[in-house]
Amino acid sequence: MAKITRPIPIRVFIDALLDESTPFPPAYLRRFSDLEGSELRAVVAAWPKVNTTRRIALMEDLDELNDTDMLVLFDQFASSVLDDPEPAVRVSALGIIWETGSKKLIGKLMDMLVNDPASQVRAAAASNLGRFVYEGELEELDQETLHNIEAALLNVIHGDDDPLVRRRALEAMGFSSRPEMEALIEQAYRREEPEWIASALFAMGRSYNARWEPQVKRMLNHPKSNVQLEAVRAAGELALDSSRRALMDILEEEAADPEIRYAAIWSLSQIGGEQVRETLEKLADETEDEEEAEILENAIDNLLLTETGQELNLFDIDLEDESLVDDTPDASAEEDEDLDDLDEEEDDSAESR
Repeated sequence: MAKITRPIPIRVFIDALLDESTPFPPAYLRRFSDLEGSELRAVVAAWPKVNTTRRIALMEDLDELNDTDMLVLFDQFASSVLDDPEPAVRVSALGIIWETGSKKLIGKLMDMLVNDPASQVRAAAASNLGRFVYEGELEELDQETLHNIEAALLNVIHGDDDPLVRRRALEAMGFSSRPEMEALIEQAYRREEPEWIASALFAMGRSYNARWEPQVKRMLNHPKSNVQLEAVRAAGELALDSSRRALMDILEEEAADPEIRYAAIWSLSQIGGEQVRETLEKLADETEDEEEAEILENAIDNLLLTETGQELNLFDIDLEDESLVDDTPDASAEEDEDLDDLDEEEDDSAESR
């Protein structure tokens, strides 16, 4: 019989939070998941009594666990500590709520974007708002709210806030189809600072606009790793066939930065095409690195989706394409011709009779 695991009593959980003489048990982290009602209120009430160092460490652990464990849901608690006096706690909380993207938090995020005293928090708020720009483009968000978010982000981009905040706002607006975005992305791309170039490439990848192909390809071998990384990612997001060879070359470089290498693997799975499957499967057979093996497994699975989509595209027919319509046999005309032939046969038969 399977052993039934009972939840940690909330009083025991809170006592562990407040006990500075003992490290917080890692197994207790999952107790933050799905907190609600009286339990959530009790934890939130106790939270300010937890020392600053522990609060920061706990939120960083929750943010990391949130990224790796699909069974936990920390958003209720994270939303409750967005006013924590420690900026690092607020940043981690924003990282957690990015996953759920509750529309109820849009007002709070816009307020944090403008008024939070810490630049790293304003930058994180800008990043979170990017999710809602994307939803607005998909018409999953009302247009008034979308325009308000876009206006706030554009004000930041054009303003004099910390460069990190402005760059995150530009990245968030990468999803936007507003006509001024092309000029703003191009302007950032032409700046000499690698950080701005990287943010421009990030926004290019989000734009799904093939016009950025030359700019992305030009940066695939940039000497600055942060710029090269974003170029590699953008090549995959834009599914640039012309970047396939360059990405494969990156995989052949033994000294390649692991993060760039993993990004190249994933981008190839988004692009697909000649030799990609063979390359990824060969790497999967040869690697002894567990992390790389997992990434390759996921990439090969994603490649199947890419290949399936490419096959389906072969069958796409634009019914509004007049050239296709003109070349399509007219069934009604053929039917009329058949009837005319039948009438002639009947007339011939009548005459013979």
